[in-house]
Amino acid sequence: MGVIEREITPHLRRLINQYPVLTITGPRQSGKTTLCRRAFGDLPYANLEDPDVRDFATSDPRAFLAQFPDGAVLDEIQRAPDLPSYLQVLVDEDPRRFRFVLTGSEQFGWTDSISQSLAGRTAVLRLQPFTLGECALAGASGDLDEVLFTGGYPSIHAQGRAPAEALGDYVTTYVERDVRRIGAVQDLAAFARFMRLAAGRVGQLLNVTNLANDAGVAPGTARSWLSVLQASDIVFLLEPHLPNIRKRLTKSPKLYFIDVGLASYLIGIRTAEQVATHPLRGNLFENAVVGEALKHAYNAAVRHPRLSFFRTVAGLECDLLYPTPSGLAAVEVKSGATLHTSWFSRLERIRRDLSDVSTAALVYGGTERQHRTAGTAIPLARFAEHLTTLDTIAE
Repeated sequence: MGVIEREITPHLRRLINQYPVLTITGPRQSGKTTLCRRAFGDLPYANLEDPDVRDFATSDPRAFLAQFPDGAVLDEIQRAPDLPSYLQVLVDEDPRRFRFVLTGSEQFGWTDSISQSLAGRTAVLRLQPFTLGECALAGASGDLDEVLFTGGYPSIHAQGRAPAEALGDYVTTYVERDVRRIGAVQDLAAFARFMRLAAGRVGQLLNVTNLANDAGVAPGTARSWLSVLQASDIVFLLEPHLPNIRKRLTKSPKLYFIDVGLASYLIGIRTAEQVATHPLRGNLFENAVVGEALKHAYNAAVRHPRLSFFRTVAGLECDLLYPTPSGLAAVEVKSGATLHTSWFSRLERIRRDLSDVSTAALVYGGTERQHRTAGTAIPLARFAEHLTTLDTIAE
């Protein structure tokens, strides 16, 4: 297998010529180091996880930065939290001279700190696990149950690790290292159980009280732990679209995992064959669709994607609303492989009730693309292609 060109790469190369500092964040093991060393191979590289490098950077930051007269890739920058302030002073002397690339796993506000320290001097991008297209470049089969089982972490696709082994190690390292390091969670075993319970709720409206009760913790603790999972790019909340219409609307967000494979692992799936008969297969499929839209937006250098869903108290729902230059694109999600006419009825109602919906599609578990009056039926494997088209729709 050759080098996998990450979809975000063109934006990195564009922005590094517009800003003296480029900040790349995202979940652990999403491929940030590999990406930067390939995209910016001409720059010196320093890993702040190395104790000696970190000691130099924290004890004498001016001398540390003086090693790099033209710039460098500084990996795991969150390990030297004061360094960006010194970097600000340096780049202000001659912004056109420097090219610094800062990387780090998204954790608990450090990107906000960098954005403040380097306001106007840095672009911030988020690198997520592989998209379906990147998985295909790495040789993934594209089988739907395999997709839902493996997810997109590069260690599985680019390094050939067994999914259950790689994801198990990921969970252990995340809980034992990342969560322990911040000190916000006292009972790590209870937190790991909380993660598993959260995974069992993918694609569902978030009810913090019920989740807290099932986990045996107070609602305040559950909210705090959800914030930890969000801050470290394990889960994300899809917020409801609240148009000004005369209907009672659901105002709770829906819960998803950044990586569908991690969600599958946490609910006990250990083989692709188990996915086919699992009661949460439809939820996992929906997670994959919404997650693909989120990755697409981040790979287009969108800092805060405005994805949403729509649901009335009476039960009318649209699984995903994706912003386009001409309005919202409605996306309905069905995991079944055979198209049914009834699936399109909800899209027809959505288009009638939401005036800001300009186009509609149904992403499903089959292989054929079909154009219907209510919207276009699209296989999951071609969803990214559809999103690219939506991005270019003229107003």
